[in-house]
Parts: sequence; C-alpha cells; structure tokens
Amino acid sequence: MALSFFSPPALPIHRITCQALSVAVPSVAVAPLPVNPNSSLSCALNCTHFQSCSGCTQEYNLHHPVVIDEAIGFFNKLGIKDFSFDSCRLWGWRCRAKLAVRGSSTNPLIGLYEEGTHNVVDIPDCKSHHPNINAAVQLLKKGIIELNVEPYDEDQGTGDLRYVQMAVTTHDTSLPIPERYKNGKVQVSLVWNSRSENSANTGKLNALANFLWGNGGPKRKVHLIHSVWANFQTSSNNIIFGNRWRHLLGERDFWEHIGGIDVSLVPSSFGQANTRAFDSLLRKLQKYVPQGASVVDLYAGAGVIGLSLAVSRKCRSVKCVEVNKESRQSFEKTVERLPTNVESNISWHHADASIEPTSWLLGSDVVVVDPPRKGLDPSLVKELRHISAVEFRTSKRPEKVKDEKRPWILRAREDSIQIESTTVHEENQSLPQTLIYISCGWESFKEDCSSLLASKEWHLHKAHGFNFFPGTQSIEILAVFKRGRGASTKKKKSGKKQKRPH
Repeated sequence: MALSFFSPPALPIHRITCQALSVAVPSVAVAPLPVNPNSSLSCALNCTHFQSCSGCTQEYNLHHPVVIDEAIGFFNKLGIKDFSFDSCRLWGWRCRAKLAVRGSSTNPLIGLYEEGTHNVVDIPDCKSHHPNINAAVQLLKKGIIELNVEPYDEDQGTGDLRYVQMAVTTHDTSLPIPERYKNGKVQVSLVWNSRSENSANTGKLNALANFLWGNGGPKRKVHLIHSVWANFQTSSNNIIFGNRWRHLLGERDFWEHIGGIDVSLVPSSFGQANTRAFDSLLRKLQKYVPQGASVVDLYAGAGVIGLSLAVSRKCRSVKCVEVNKESRQSFEKTVERLPTNVESNISWHHADASIEPTSWLLGSDVVVVDPPRKGLDPSLVKELRHISAVEFRTSKRPEKVKDEKRPWILRAREDSIQIESTTVHEENQSLPQTLIYISCGWESFKEDCSSLLASKEWHLHKAHGFNFFPGTQSIEILAVFKRGRGASTKKKKSGKKQKRPH
C-alpha cells in the first residue's frame, strides 16, 4: 500500500518505508503526515496500557514519528535530498526489557513507572514487547504468587524481587529462518534484594528459578525460558543492577545473529532492544565502509559494529574502544565464532575514548561512533573539528615512542584484547577520511552535526533514519561524513569562476 503527497515533479523525494507502507514526502515543502485516529491508513498502537504507561507517547501512525518531519527538514537544508527512514517492525519489536516488580505477593505488578512517579504500571499486554516477554512475565507472576515471593518496597527497602530483565534470543538454527523470531526464547534475570547468594532469602530465589525453568524449560510443550540468572542489589538508589551476577539454570551463553555475525551477550552487557532494526542499520552501514579499510569503533560496547565490519568488509584492522569493562566477555565470545577466514587485526580496549582521542583515531581510515543519548564527548568533537591540525601534528611525531608514559594508554593496553591477523599488513599512520555517526539522541546529534560541519573539515554525505522505538519520539540516525568540502560547495565555487570575465 502506498501513500503519496502532491509535490512538484522536479523536487527530489525522501522515502519512508515500513512493512506494509511506503510514504513519499516532498523534500522542500515538508508536509507532515496527519495524525488521524479514524484513518484506515493509520498504524495504531492499539494498546490498553497507553496513557497510563510511560513507555509510549504516540498512539497513531507508528510508522511516522512526529520528529521525522523535523529530521527531513534538517537534512534537506544540509543538502541531503535522499534521506530515508525505515520504520521497521511496529509491534512486538522489543526484545530486551527492564521491568520494575512492585505490589504484593498476592498481586504483583510488573511494568514501568507512571510518568513522574514511582508508581509501577502493570503492563501484561504491552504491544511493544516481543510476545514471549509478555508470556514470561505472566509465568513469573504465577511463580511469585505460588511461592509467596515479596516484591520490593522502595519506601521500606524490604522485599525480595526488585526488578526483572527479560531478553529474547531469536537465534535458533534448528528452526527455519521465518519461524525464528516468533519462537524466541527468554533469558530471565532476577534482581534480588540481597548482597549475595548466601543471604537468608535466597531460598526463595532458587525456588522461583526452578519454577520458571520447570514450567517454561525444554521439558515443557512450549520451550519459553532460555535461562535464569540472578543479580544481587541492595542499594537504595535508582541503579537497577548490582555488581554481582550468578547463572542459575539453562544455557549460559546467549546468542543473537546481527549484522552477519553471531553475537554473544551476557546479561550485564548493553544490548539493543530492537534487534531487527539494529540489523537493518548495520546492513546499511556496511555499504559505506571500503573493502580492506582500517576501522576504529568508539563507544563500541561488545564490538558488534566493528566485528560485523571485519567480516563483511574484510577490514585490514578493527579497533574497538569501550569504557564499560563488562562488555569484554561478550567481545571475547563473539570473536571465537567469527569465520576462520577473517584476516583482520582485531582489538578491544577498555578505555575512555574522550581522553586523548587522537591515540585511537590514528591509523584508521574510518571512525564509527555510537555514543549514548548525550552525544559525543566535547574532547572528541574538538579533535574531529581540527583534524587537519591533528594530522599535521602527528606527522611531526617520531615514528616510534620508546617509552610510553601516558597512564591512560598504558591502562588501555593492559586491559586490551588483541587478535593478530596471519597476514602482515603495513602499518597505517593516517587519520580517518570517513566518520560514521550512529545517534540515539536527536537533539545531541543536531548539535554535534552542526559543530562538525561548521569546522569545514567534514561534509555530510548521507543520512538515514530508523524507527528503533515505535510509539515514541526517539529515532536512530545513521549519518556518514566525509573529510573536506562537499560536492555541492565545489559546484558553487566552480560556477562562480565560470562567470568571471576573461
């Protein structure tokens, strides 16, 4: 089904796509898609929890977040005439959810906080959740009631179960590909209100884990539960997880297939909630990385982006830099499953990319950044804005430094993982010619983008949007910047020269 708006034939067209809908939007006079509850074309949420739950803020036209009209106008002013937006899966897309557990042992509430309060809204029929998350939540509720498990009381600091994280893996090679998503299995992480597994109330924890496994494990007609983990947390702050984890039952390793590689995710590591949308973004990103390039992946997490490029683009080298040490284990396991024919120097570094970022940029053709919602660190923006001066400065450095004395570099080396290629590659001392920016924060991206372009060191080459969180005003942006001035600027300059009298 296609929906189009009138625009003059000469105007370039932006394309918005979703599973059953393609919307053409004129690029100059941007016409927002009307939000009409009565329209048969509306992609409506149809969720009974809307308004009471803080998770979703847009009820109709899920394929077209309101903010996308602003994004189209923003990129159009920057000369991007072919901005595209992939609305992805609109319902049942969330494969990872952190939910608060409150209420009582006879009436447990599992869901999100009501906006601006600490009152938990029970969301058993959430339309954003993968259906098997909802099924696992119902099973957990049943176990809480039968075993008299007390949900956490924030005011008193008492109770047993504080939060639960539900993560769905859809990577089951025993099933045909079309059946894998709907048959996803749920990894359940129970956040227990105790210091360790030796605390007095952990008898109920083990009983609850056994209940989940016995009623949702492989011996049941429907195998729902992938594994059960425990996290121990007694802090009174808003941090969900403590530092202590224990695997209780089921499979220890949790795998997903994203960007052409098998990815390992431990419960403590960051994972994208919308795995299908993330896979679509990675497939698009791969097209902008030259074959055999050297890549540095900043804010890398478990290195999913960098490792997918090592495989798909046969990169000469891939450096992944991440400040969260919990991601190391996932990186190591993912590397073990890479194809044996990968001839890339691959490394992962536990380091803060904002501290002397030149040390990470040096030797790379492409830099990929995937920062948190707040955007790039100011020190990195500054380095990218003055990259020509950085290039000149580094060219004057001696080729080898005998004794490295910078403590942050020494620590990163100690906490790094290095996988050397069997092929000897010539050492590269260049700085990136391509910057690929993945943004989950639209406001911070606009600031960073404007700052980079104002420096004249970079021009915006391509931009794409992805609907990672349907029902909200959040969009994911994939933007590709190139060094130097854009083609449009060059054309204008050459045009002026042609008009000069001889």
